[in-house]
Amino acid sequence: MSANPDHPPRSPATVVIVGAGPRATGLIERIAANAPELHGDGAPFELHLVDPHPPGGGRIWRPDQSPLLWMNSMAEDVTMFTDASVEREGPICPGPSLAEWAGRLREEGPSHALPPGLAAEAAALTGRSFATRRLQSAYLGWVYERSVAALPPGTTVHEHRDRAVRVTGPYDGRQQVWLEGRTAPLTADAVVLALGHLDAEPDAEQRALTAFAAEHGLVHLPPEFTADSDLNALRPGEPVLVRGLGLAFVDLMVLLTEGRGGGYERGPDGELVYRPSGREPVLYAGSRRGVPYHAKIGYSLSGERPPVPRFFGPAQVEELLSRPGRPDFRRDIWPLIAKELGFAHYHRLFTAHPERTAGPWSAFEEKYAACPPGSPELAALVAAAVPDPADRLDLDALDRPLTGLRFDDHEALQQALRGHIEADLARRHDPAYSPDLAVFLALLSVYGQLIRFGDIGGWWHGFFSFLASGPPGPRLEQLLALSRAGVVRFLGAETAVAADPLRGVFRASSASVPGHVVEARALVEARLPEPTVDRSRDTLLRSLHRDGAAATPAGLLAVSPADARILDRAGRPHPRRFALGPHTDARASGAFARPGTNAPAFRQNDATARALLRCLRDLSCRASLTA
Repeated sequence: MSANPDHPPRSPATVVIVGAGPRATGLIERIAANAPELHGDGAPFELHLVDPHPPGGGRIWRPDQSPLLWMNSMAEDVTMFTDASVEREGPICPGPSLAEWAGRLREEGPSHALPPGLAAEAAALTGRSFATRRLQSAYLGWVYERSVAALPPGTTVHEHRDRAVRVTGPYDGRQQVWLEGRTAPLTADAVVLALGHLDAEPDAEQRALTAFAAEHGLVHLPPEFTADSDLNALRPGEPVLVRGLGLAFVDLMVLLTEGRGGGYERGPDGELVYRPSGREPVLYAGSRRGVPYHAKIGYSLSGERPPVPRFFGPAQVEELLSRPGRPDFRRDIWPLIAKELGFAHYHRLFTAHPERTAGPWSAFEEKYAACPPGSPELAALVAAAVPDPADRLDLDALDRPLTGLRFDDHEALQQALRGHIEADLARRHDPAYSPDLAVFLALLSVYGQLIRFGDIGGWWHGFFSFLASGPPGPRLEQLLALSRAGVVRFLGAETAVAADPLRGVFRASSASVPGHVVEARALVEARLPEPTVDRSRDTLLRSLHRDGAAATPAGLLAVSPADARILDRAGRPHPRRFALGPHTDARASGAFARPGTNAPAFRQNDATARALLRCLRDLSCRASLTA
C-alpha cells in the first residue's frame, strides 16, 4: 500500500532513561524480554540514555576507580538476570552470574577485550571470590551490551554523556528532557528516572561542622561516595575522627592504608600483620552501635532452606495494608518480622542441629505458630526447647552488642572490640552456626515484602545492612590487623562528635568509655548521604518535586508500588513519568541480586518495563486511529 501524503509516517515512539547504571541496564533487559509480547506490532522505537558516566556501571560502578575496592558480595551471589524465583509477568531470560560470566571468559575467550589486569582477575575468579568493582563494571557493561542487542529490530539506542536537569511537558502529552548546556531538549513519549545514589546538600549539622572547619583551618568531609572523596587533606600520622563503621568506612580504611602504600603479610602464627608505609593517618572510628557490620557469611547452606515467608508474607502484608490508616513499623510490622526471623532461625536449628534442641521440630513449630509475636509465651517456649541461650535468637543483642557495656579505659575497649570481631569472623565461617544463614535468607524475604509499604523510615535499612550487607570476611581480618598496628582505634557505641571553639578542634566521645575524649583536626562522615528529594544535588529531582511530584515524610520521591509511576501531591500517578532506585519510596536493596531470591529490583524492573511498553503500544494505537 502506498503512503498517504496527508498522513506521513509517525515518528518512532521515544523513551528517555535518565541514568545508565545497573538499574537502567536491568530495565533495558526487561524491556527487551517483554517486547515480543507487548510490542508485537514491530513498530520501531527509540531509547535515549542520559548519564555522564559509561552505560552499564554508571557512576558507582564505573571502571576508573581504585583496583583496591571490592564488592561486598561473592561472585556467585551477583546476577543481573531473572530466574524462576522472581515474581513477574514477563518471561524469564536466564543469564550468567558474575562468577559464571568470568567462567565463560576463561572457557571461550572474552567476547570483548578486557585490560590485562582485569583479564587476569577474571581468570582467577571463583564463585566465592570477592571481585573488584572494576571487574563488576566490566560485567555490567557486558550485560548492557547484551540487553541492547536483544531489543526489537529497528530499535535505536542513543547514549548521551550529559546531565539531565529538568523534565517538562503536559500531564498526558509528550515530555521534554532538558540536558545541561544544551538549548534543545530531548522529546519523549515516556521518561524513566534511574538515578542511583546521588549527592546531597548537607543538613544543618553538616553545614555547621563545615563552617567550623573552615573557620579553624580543619578538615571536614561530609557524607559522600568514598571513592569520590578528596582524601589528600588527611595527613600522615595525624588523628582523624570517623563517624560510621559500615561499608563506606571499609572503603576509607582501604584507601588510607593499602592505598597509601601499606601492605599485609602473615606472621609465623598465621595471624595477618599490617606493615605501614608511614603515610597513614590514625583513624578513630565510632558509630551508634560502635562495632563494624557483620562479615559476609563464608559458607553455603546445605539441606533444607527455611520455608519463608511464613509469618511475614503476602497475606500478612495484604492484611496490614487493608487496615485504616498507615501501618506503624514498630507496632504493626516489626513484630511480624521478628517472628519470621525467629522462625527461620529455629527451623534451621531443629533440622540441621537437632542435638542442640529439646523435642521434635513439628511440636515446636505448632506451638511457635500459636504464640503472639514478642510474647512471654514465645520466650518461654524458646527457653524450654533450646537449652543453650547462645542458640536463641536475640535480635536486640544482635543489633546493639555494646549496649550497657562500659570499659575502664580506651585500651580495654580496643581489646574488647578485637575480640568481638574475631568472634564474628569465626562464627560467620563456621557452619555450626548455620541458623545465621537461615536468618540472612529470611531477611532477604522480608526485604522483598517491605517494598509494598513504601517509605518505612531508615531504622530497618540500617538493621538489614548491619546483619546482611556487611563486608567480606578478609576486610574484617584486615581491620583487626590495622587495630593491632594502632592505625585504627575504636571509639565505641553512641559516638558523639562536637566542635570545640575554645581549642579549635573536633572532639569525640562515646558511651563505652565514659570521660574519654579524642581530639582531632579532621572529621570524616563515613556514610552515603540520605537520598532525600529536597536536599538532593540532582537538579532534575529537585525540579520534579518543585513542579508537583510528591515526596514522603522522609523525603523520598513517591511512586506507585505497582509500576513505579511518579505520584503527584494528590496521589495521582503520572501516565508518562516513572522512577526507580534509592531516591524513591519503592527502593529495593540493590540493582543486582543473589540468584534465587525473588529480588525486588527485578520485580520492579519487569513491572515498569511492561508499563512502558503498554504506554508505547497505546500511543501507537492512538496514532493509528487518527491517521
